[in-house]
Amino acid sequence: MAAPARAPLDDRPLVLGTRDGGVLTLTLNRGERFNPLSLSMIQALQAEIDAARTDASVRAVVLAAEGKGFCAGHDLKEMRAHASDTAWQRELFDRCGDMMMSLTRLPQPVVARVHGIATAAGCQLVSMCDLAVAVDTATFALPGVNIGVFCSTPAVGVARNVGRKRAMEMLLTGDTIDARTALAWGLVNRVVTADALDAEVRRFTDQIVSRSAAAIRLGKRAFYDQIERALEHAYTTAGETMVRNVALEDAAEGMDAFLTKRPAVWKGR
Repeated sequence: MAAPARAPLDDRPLVLGTRDGGVLTLTLNRGERFNPLSLSMIQALQAEIDAARTDASVRAVVLAAEGKGFCAGHDLKEMRAHASDTAWQRELFDRCGDMMMSLTRLPQPVVARVHGIATAAGCQLVSMCDLAVAVDTATFALPGVNIGVFCSTPAVGVARNVGRKRAMEMLLTGDTIDARTALAWGLVNRVVTADALDAEVRRFTDQIVSRSAAAIRLGKRAFYDQIERALEHAYTTAGETMVRNVALEDAAEGMDAFLTKRPAVWKGR
């Protein structure tokens, strides 16, 4: 008797990286499954982030997704298959947390391009990007409570965007919020129609690319360093960063350009 045929291996890249000038777009590439954050997807995204970190020609990163939705969160089939393997579960959440934090540690600003659903760890992914643009039909949720798995790790990022009461509402009810609510709550920066989504993302990236890379690099790091600190320490951190920033060649160029009413020519990397 012939052996049963095996399903063909899916050799498509999990994350697609494309360049347009100084903008790198990283696209989650399992759209038929709403781009679940499996362990392998997390590792693939981490590898792309790590590569971008040391590439001075990358000035901004766009995080996008294929298919009908942005990201449905962790791969429940994979999690269920390893339900009794505590070491595997710990590796999943450790690696996911590291990947999420690497978005804020990346020198370049990251813009989320959100369409369709962004739920659980997918909602977390949006919250950890520096900026987010959503189509007006996008929806957001922390629905883990509905299946007995409280969205504790997604709450870390989301609660730092929307505030405690609103985060707890999402966590305790599992309810979906629409794009306009996400905008009002502070989870996203802009809500636009589908045909305007790419143009609005591009508006952000064009502005970022036109600014001093050196100043943005320093400023982004200082923002995340100070935001969770007590007020006195936050001002110390921010003040020291300002001292370093003003000493940059680009700062001198920017101030001179402003004072002489001419366009700045940025040199720093």
